Amino acid sequence: MTTIQEDVHYDGGPARGDLIFNILLGFTLIGLPFTIGAVVRALWLRFRITSRRLSVSGGWMGKDKTQVVYSQISEVRTVPRGFGAWGDMVLVLNDGAKLELRSMPRFREVEAYILERMSSRASAQANKSVEGFAA
Repeated sequence: MTTIQEDVHYDGGPARGDLIFNILLGFTLIGLPFTIGAVVRALWLRFRITSRRLSVSGGWMGKDKTQVVYSQISEVRTVPRGFGAWGDMVLVLNDGAKLELRSMPRFREVEAYILERMSSRASAQANKSVEGFAA
């Protein structure tokens, strides 16, 4: 059995600034739902970005888990939050599904890493030849 090495680029939760900002916003009645959402994200949302895949665990008690390999991603969209200290990211998959990464710390660095992995996977797949069919 062979094992394939995965290099971890990021492993952790959402940005702390998002939690702090939303707790401050929670002192108003209008900001209370945003505070609750930020607390839930801080408790149970986790990102793991490796050289082979992107994993997100979240939902109630962190029981929802999603894994995506870079060849499944067709587009990356980002929106800066917190004066650019963190951001939200949406990965559009080849089948049209969308995976949201809310409050991603160092989101510009992560976006560049994902785009780099997408292009390296695409070029590696383009270089593979189809065997078994002779012209």
